Amino acid sequence: MRKAGLIASALLVFVFLAAYGFYLSCAADKPSQNATASTKQNEPKNAALVNGKAITMSDYQAGIDQLQRQVSMTGRQPDEKEMQTLKQRILDNLIDRELLKQEAEKRGIKADDAEVNAQLDAVKKGTTPENFANSLKQMNMTEPALKAYFASQLAMKKLLDKDLASKIVVTPEEVKAFYDGNPDVFKTPEMIRASHILVKVDKTASAEEKAKALEKIKGVQKRLNGGEDFAKVAKEVSDCPSKDNGGDLNFFQKGQMVPPFENAAFSMKTGQTSDIVETEFGYHIIKLTDKKEAGTMSFDEVKPRIEQHLRSEKMSQEFPKYVETFKSKAKIEIFVK
Repeated sequence: MRKAGLIASALLVFVFLAAYGFYLSCAADKPSQNATASTKQNEPKNAALVNGKAITMSDYQAGIDQLQRQVSMTGRQPDEKEMQTLKQRILDNLIDRELLKQEAEKRGIKADDAEVNAQLDAVKKGTTPENFANSLKQMNMTEPALKAYFASQLAMKKLLDKDLASKIVVTPEEVKAFYDGNPDVFKTPEMIRASHILVKVDKTASAEEKAKALEKIKGVQKRLNGGEDFAKVAKEVSDCPSKDNGGDLNFFQKGQMVPPFENAAFSMKTGQTSDIVETEFGYHIIKLTDKKEAGTMSFDEVKPRIEQHLRSEKMSQEFPKYVETFKSKAKIEIFVK
């Protein structure tokens, strides 16, 4: 089992990072120079006004909540000064988004329904219907509201494509120089692909409950030893969401799984099925399905990704100047400290 769990919320990742989100986060490297704090009393529901359009406290708080979830995963808590800087970046990010949204609307740049539906379908395919519904609930968002968000994000992306991306040039020489100058980046560790069947055991389970789970996994082992198909059995009995894929966990490297699971999986040969493995999640039976030796990716293999990386870097460098042209003409009022 992966240390952070097998199924992350695809929706949360997509909503906060989709559609050129990295440009906007780069734009928040320092507080907005043209945003002047207002001392007048404002309704609590607004964090700021951008040309009269509200950035609500709920949107601002959603950004802070997402930040806190990300921080909690690092195991390091920022001090008060660092947290204040991060909150300022969240607000700047929201201001930048609103400015881009207004510019796209002003110029009549819109997303097609087909594009919006494609984004929604991509999110749904990356998770289960239950996780999708739970993620919407967690974010206090309806599906129509999510579609409206995607429409806005795609419109901003089109604006940036038109005004910035179309003017960015990455030469073949730059791509090759990056590859030659960063050899360690393109080294690939040993990776394996495995499937597993899990009989879950809660951490607070009693000795009797653990014994029942152990008997269940022994029954699964007996079925496998009798020649039953691993994927079929996984779909029937596994307590892991990977059961929908016959227990397949795809490729992973060392450090991504909890130690007992990892130690067993990496000691196996392709096609081999393990004995019963106990972890903090319960009892597993693992089948190793593929293995990739450590190596170095070829230039041709990574060339498109390098070009995209360099393009993104140039975009992030140009974005602050681009958004500043809108900020300098905007009326921005901030109501949070």
